[in-house]
Amino acid sequence: MHGQKRIMVTGGTGFLGSFLCERLLREGNDVLCVDNYYTGSRDNVLHLLDDPRFEILRHDITFPLYVEVDEIYNLACPASPVHYQHDPVQTVKTNVHGAINMLGLAKRTKAKIFQASTSEVYGDPAVHPQPEEYRGSVNPIGPRACYDEGKRCAETLFFDYHRQYGVEIRVARIFNTYGPRMQTNDGRVVSNFIVQALQNEPITIFGNGTQTRSFCYVDDLIEGFIRLMATPAGVTGPINLGNPGEFQVRELAEMVIAMTGSKSSIVYKPLPIDDPTQRKPDISRAKQELGWQPTVSLSQGLEKTIAYFEWKLSGGAKSTTGVQSWRTAYTHLPNPAAGLAAQEAVSIRP
Repeated sequence: MHGQKRIMVTGGTGFLGSFLCERLLREGNDVLCVDNYYTGSRDNVLHLLDDPRFEILRHDITFPLYVEVDEIYNLACPASPVHYQHDPVQTVKTNVHGAINMLGLAKRTKAKIFQASTSEVYGDPAVHPQPEEYRGSVNPIGPRACYDEGKRCAETLFFDYHRQYGVEIRVARIFNTYGPRMQTNDGRVVSNFIVQALQNEPITIFGNGTQTRSFCYVDDLIEGFIRLMATPAGVTGPINLGNPGEFQVRELAEMVIAMTGSKSSIVYKPLPIDDPTQRKPDISRAKQELGWQPTVSLSQGLEKTIAYFEWKLSGGAKSTTGVQSWRTAYTHLPNPAAGLAAQEAVSIRP
């Protein structure tokens, strides 16, 4: 178990943030979860509230925050097109003003700070797979630019604070990640397909279905976060974190239909503006510098995610598909720390 630290997670009630809070608590840290609940949910961390080392604060990081911390994980920002395009100006503010405020806090407290960047900084890539050296092909005035360019500007700020003020930074570029606690209406491809399949509704594919994505299970990604934050000060990133397994979107739809036993058909609609046609991370740097690579296969991860959504949509009723029960669907994690009950430590509550 690592030495106890006081660690802040912005966006801590979200999909990724809630899993990260759990992991940090299990390693014996004090965790301050900060969220404005724009896309996060208090339900995701309800099972952590009785832990005396866990604290939750409602706050929007576009405004300064004055706390004392040893480390900061900056995950705050809506990550699906449906949500980040709903209020694009606020998305830019969260990425830019939020980064400035969190970097200012890190500078004052001398805290190490982690930035959750994204594969979207590569845009619709002309290089495949995408290495960190690739500078991307992003439309700065398109409907996705509030997120894509917002994250690119945040990276700029992180490296400028590092060079100018000596702030210790870590930057991870996250590729498509999925798992329990995704929202049923978040508009991302895995959750969309599973929800539609479980309800026997037509599965909607935008484009012809040959565009590719790489899908990383949440447990693998969080392990990458922890390893990156634990690296020596000279390892700043950016480092790609994602699963290099590449699948066509149509393949994913067919896999979900088969695994759920759904009667859903597939329907095709026009591809949205600036939607990338290829996504596959080059994780050579993560392997070399972090000793990290994904271990959960797509079929294993889908089984657990389907179980969660089945439970979520049924309002907690018993599983009726062939997948594992939601109560046993979580993959292994480090042993829970004292004070966090074992049955809660393996929960995938919403």
